[in-house]
Amino acid sequence: MNARLQIIEADLHAAWLDALAGDATSYQAVLTRLSGHLRVFLRRRLLDKPEDVEDLVQEILLSIHQKRHTYDPKQPLTAWIYAIARYKLIDHLRAQARHDDKNDSIDDWHDQLWMVSTEDADASKAHLTHMLSQLPDKQRLPIEHTKLEGHSVAEAALLTGQSESAVKVNIHRGLKALAKLYGGVF
Repeated sequence: MNARLQIIEADLHAAWLDALAGDATSYQAVLTRLSGHLRVFLRRRLLDKPEDVEDLVQEILLSIHQKRHTYDPKQPLTAWIYAIARYKLIDHLRAQARHDDKNDSIDDWHDQLWMVSTEDADASKAHLTHMLSQLPDKQRLPIEHTKLEGHSVAEAALLTGQSESAVKVNIHRGLKALAKLYGGVF
């Protein structure tokens, strides 16, 4: 461990021991300092999900608070803290993977729809109209307004009388239904 890290460890360790002895000021100071270290740690590992960093910092701090009685003062504090942070990060990534497996991005469907339509230039407008006619109006109209006519979701909501979130959901469901009907080409 380099000299700078040894100084940080020694300072944090001493303040943590004071905090465990009941010094509220030390406890607040340690948690504030740890927050900064944890943000750096998490930002490096969640480059594609920066919006998750702050929530995860709070989860880790809560876990540290709940597990503070398990800390062995003979051990380095930062090793104990980062072990908790790693476990929380792994739990978060696993939960995110399970969530991502269950949810498709509407943007992916949009890209796939346009990729198919440009690759298959021979597909006539009549064929597309027939395919869309298989859908209920609540799904067909948002797709037509946003994907074919180029309206925004907000504009499609006004045109269909649906809420913006309903438009997004109905686009997603409509595209999934088309994929199911036509063998996954969407």
